Amino acid sequence: MAEIKDPENTILMELSSGTVVIELMPDIAPGHSERMKELARSGQYDNVCFHRVIEGFMAQTGDVANGNMENNFDLRRAGTGGSDLPNLKAEFSRIPHDRGTLGAARSQMPDSANSQFFINFKDNHFLNGQYTVYGRVISGMEHVDAINRGEPPVNPDRMISVKVAADVDG
Repeated sequence: MAEIKDPENTILMELSSGTVVIELMPDIAPGHSERMKELARSGQYDNVCFHRVIEGFMAQTGDVANGNMENNFDLRRAGTGGSDLPNLKAEFSRIPHDRGTLGAARSQMPDSANSQFFINFKDNHFLNGQYTVYGRVISGMEHVDAINRGEPPVNPDRMISVKVAADVDG
């Protein structure tokens, strides 16, 4: 596992194949980084499926309203919701959408990101400046690469648990 420099701004995402370590970018996107920590700390990301996974593009998850596979799960609705928190203002930056970066999913409206996010499988620079980048996988990208593909996947993978590293005894 990669060395964790800032446990308060590092996310540990447990997938069935192993741990994905994500370094948040609070200096670049403070609102999005804070939202991810808030939802992780409240357990809302636990058991949420990857509902849109496109080969050579990205894996999308984070629908805490409709994507929890342990709570009235309907795969057709996964991806249509967010959290009960207000939408976030876009925090566009010059950080490119490189392989392993986290982007905030949103509708056509730039300020509509809420809880959903995606992890880029490859450099997707056509997204630069259009979606907020607020994190980067620093370890475990092979586990992201192993996520079942589909829109939605027939057998979706899930985030088993999502925690802030500072909160984990270790």
